[in-house]
Amino acid sequence: MHTLINTEILPFKAQAFQAGKFLEVTEATLKGKWSVVFFYPADFTFVCPTELGDLADSYAEFQKLGVEIYAVSTDTHFAHKAWHDTSDTVRKIQFPMVGDPTGAISRNFGVMIEEMGLAERGTFVINPEGRIQVIEINAGNIGRSAEELLRKIKAAQYVAKNPGEVCPAKWKEGEKTLKPGLDLVGKI
Repeated sequence: MHTLINTEILPFKAQAFQAGKFLEVTEATLKGKWSVVFFYPADFTFVCPTELGDLADSYAEFQKLGVEIYAVSTDTHFAHKAWHDTSDTVRKIQFPMVGDPTGAISRNFGVMIEEMGLAERGTFVINPEGRIQVIEINAGNIGRSAEELLRKIKAAQYVAKNPGEVCPAKWKEGEKTLKPGLDLVGKI
């Protein structure tokens, strides 16, 4: 399997639903700021609204970090609006819900389940240059955590601002980082 880490996102154009309006989203929309592209299998399902609700509850924290979230499924932007209007959990969402009915975006990110016409639970953190920094893909029956995603974003932003430093396992903002070098070999 070819990794997408540090690759630039591929071109796409899609319709999204956000804040009572339809809007166009492209790869250019994601550039210039940190972004999360959050794929999920389908609207009106079971694990998906719990994940999206978790992101919605933490959305202010993402915004403080200068991060926009783009939730993507192979549903249309019309289905996203209907789901938003009928689900108390999904109604909390303020970020764009992108429709990918052709599966083109899901294929670009390598998360399309062809035989089902649905996307895997894939999470991609993209830097302002449009390069993928974090990838997480879960099986359909395993939900993701906004808290862990925020930690990964903070780590990605930290190392982007501090070249030559790395964030160890379970690193949290304000904790000690490492500076790889000969003096650390065999000492960790």
